[in-house]
Amino acid sequence: MYVLESQIRRPSRSVGNNIAEGFGRFHYQENIQFCRVARGSLTETLDYVIVAFDEHYVSKTDIDDYRVIHEKTLKILNGYIRYLKDSKFKED
Repeated sequence: MYVLESQIRRPSRSVGNNIAEGFGRFHYQENIQFCRVARGSLTETLDYVIVAFDEHYVSKTDIDDYRVIHEKTLKILNGYIRYLKDSKFKED
């Protein structure tokens, strides 16, 4: 369980880290790329939570709750990426 716990922690923290790093960049395209990496980390975290469920470390309620959080976060992140793309095109 310890290894799986560590595997879940890394990509889940990476989501926020990549959004923050992208925000600190000067160009829209760089920010978008970091947000795409964050989106990948978000999906990786979901995969590890599914593995935890498959191995009976978390309950059905836990995974269902996580899926709700995952979907909300994904929608917000996709909206932010869309905003950045729109802003980039307005600037060009």
